[in-house]
Amino acid sequence: MNKFLTKGRIALLIIFSVLIIDQVIKIWIKTHMYWHESIRITDWFYIYFTENIGMAFGMEIFDKLFLTLFRIVAVALIGWCLYKFVKHGMKTGFIVCVSLILTGALGNIIDSVFYGVLFDDSTHSQIASFMPEGGGYAPFFYGKVVDMFYFPIIDTNWPEWMPFVGGEHFIFFSPIFNFADAAISCGVIAVFLFYSKYWNEAYHVISKS
Repeated sequence: MNKFLTKGRIALLIIFSVLIIDQVIKIWIKTHMYWHESIRITDWFYIYFTENIGMAFGMEIFDKLFLTLFRIVAVALIGWCLYKFVKHGMKTGFIVCVSLILTGALGNIIDSVFYGVLFDDSTHSQIASFMPEGGGYAPFFYGKVVDMFYFPIIDTNWPEWMPFVGGEHFIFFSPIFNFADAAISCGVIAVFLFYSKYWNEAYHVISKS
């Protein structure tokens, strides 16, 4: 029981900490910056406010409502798995990774479900306000996810002599993402790099439930 409580507290601490940090950053960006406004931190790091209706890192693949409902189902499933992993006493590092993945997905769900109702629209000439008198920019489940971290580590042109792409502009790394996306990515990468040998154990924990 002590192990369950300890690992459970660690999972809850990660969930609440990451979720609060993610939402504080997003709300500040949403209520202090114009859409597509950019703040230069260094040559390779910018705070660049944008929004997307799709998957992580700004990809837009599926219908908005479908994507929001899919996220909710996925978070519920991951949360149930995390509970089983904690109860089973799986390695703390593995639980940390799953907690990061869960919280990242939950952070973006909050945007999708509530931001359309809580804020008016962000534009090039208007900074969004919280709980506007005229209502939000979209109904429940149709909010846009706030992104802000932009790392154009390499910003150059391909050499003219290169076939197909010679002279074209090239940026590495071009996706714009948020703190929740970073939590998901760190959790997934860490699971693959350090905890792949626990996949069979995790499968057995879930399958026995």
